[in-house]
Amino acid sequence: MAQADPAAPAKQGVSVPDAELKKSAAENFKTFKSSAERSVRASGDKAAAQSAAANPNLAVGLAAYNVSAHALELDTTVTSDPNRYVDAVIDWGDGTTSNETAYGSATMTTAHNYAELGTYTITVTAKDRADGTTVTNSVEILTAGSDFTPYSPTRLLDTRSGIGGAKAKIAPYTTARVQIAGNGSIPAGVTAVVLNLTVTNTTSGGHVTAFPSGTERPITSNVNFVPGQTVPNLSIVPVGADGYVELYNGGWNSIDLIADVTGYYTKAASSGYTPIAPVRFADTREGLGTSRGQLAGQSSFGLQIGGSRGVPAGITAVALNVTVTNPREAGHLTAYPSGQAAPSASNVNFTAGQTVANSVIVPVGADGKINIRNGAWAGTDVVVDVVGYYSEASEGAYLRLKPTRVFDTRDPEDSVFGPVWGRSYIWVDFASKWPNDIGYVLNTTATNTGGAGFVAVAPDPNYRWQYDNGSDSWPAAPTSSTLNFTAGKTVPNLVQASTGNTGIVDFWNQSDDDIDMIVDMFGYYDKN
Repeated sequence: MAQADPAAPAKQGVSVPDAELKKSAAENFKTFKSSAERSVRASGDKAAAQSAAANPNLAVGLAAYNVSAHALELDTTVTSDPNRYVDAVIDWGDGTTSNETAYGSATMTTAHNYAELGTYTITVTAKDRADGTTVTNSVEILTAGSDFTPYSPTRLLDTRSGIGGAKAKIAPYTTARVQIAGNGSIPAGVTAVVLNLTVTNTTSGGHVTAFPSGTERPITSNVNFVPGQTVPNLSIVPVGADGYVELYNGGWNSIDLIADVTGYYTKAASSGYTPIAPVRFADTREGLGTSRGQLAGQSSFGLQIGGSRGVPAGITAVALNVTVTNPREAGHLTAYPSGQAAPSASNVNFTAGQTVANSVIVPVGADGKINIRNGAWAGTDVVVDVVGYYSEASEGAYLRLKPTRVFDTRDPEDSVFGPVWGRSYIWVDFASKWPNDIGYVLNTTATNTGGAGFVAVAPDPNYRWQYDNGSDSWPAAPTSSTLNFTAGKTVPNLVQASTGNTGIVDFWNQSDDDIDMIVDMFGYYDKN
């Protein structure tokens, strides 16, 4: 298929299969039942209930099932004598009600959307119009989505020092188990965790795969590395039923591994997510958001996030892409909330002269600010792009997916097989049919890179029907980088991609040379 290029206007794109996506999402969706035998019978008129006119068989059975993060459908099955009207009042347990009417025995399906995630008791009262005979039944349900709770950056695993496990490297083709639930103040029932994974002291190439304990290891990767490299990558990892995650070393030799937590997801109401098109908040090269000039070693700058540049006040955490460029020596950056001391956790690791980006999710201080600290002894330039934020008012609830490969340009069986040309893009239709899916959690990897450049991920202004009939227009190339690469390097980065107004997301090769690109999907945010 032709590449997307100004000189070759036929665009290269791919759709995420609807059936595959919804099948993967099905693990979030449960069914909750209360049989008709559990109906509790009452009578508005005892004499009438004992007469021949009564409805002695009246009963109601309930079956509720999740259909999205906040919504469910309820099957109310009324058992009744024939030719009788039965009015049913559904109390959803959130202060709202619905009404249905059956004529004789019937099953009625009613949809409902909960404003807040959580556990609710649905009570249905069915009443015979003729004689007032009344029965009730109840069922407890749990909404499917998960909300985010920020967590002060904390190191959970460091194989170099023995934090969270043995003081020993992880052997090749083995896993390290990391306790999430019950670790510190992280509660039981956590559904996913935000970890910054850093691989170091590598002597071979390989990758790390993070996955929930007790499940089959997927083919996807979270961090890719080469010999002698220290490389971080943010990951949103589903947590196993036992409260643990597994970190698999897919390299030929042993590695050291570090895992820092900055938040977690549970099914209790907390902070939802709002994705935005990337907005640059800080650039030390230009004096944007902070003073102009490199961030000195062992120093930090504060950055106003809440109440600034379209991000509302009152947010609890922010999703960033943080880029280091022109560093004078090796070191690391740490992002942390204002009003707190800098933690030992790191977000971006770099070497002298390297340009490297990493996704960051960090709690925001009470004043809406974060701090960025340079842990090196010499200066570096820092660029900060905001890609989304978390708040109690945000509608996006997280639904985790079985890790799924969206596309791999190296794979001859893939519809977008072949390198991505320089200054061109691949579009992916994630949600043109699902307008309530507002963002996707992806891992994007650039490999077989011909030169230096960066990958940019941004919403596409074109609709699917425009691509289908050839009336699409060439999008403006984004300037915010998702990941930066040099020739011959393999570089991954987490992306929380906004689906914008059209449900389509573009993956740009912002270099003059061809690259291969791999995109894996781990979950999505649903506002319904």
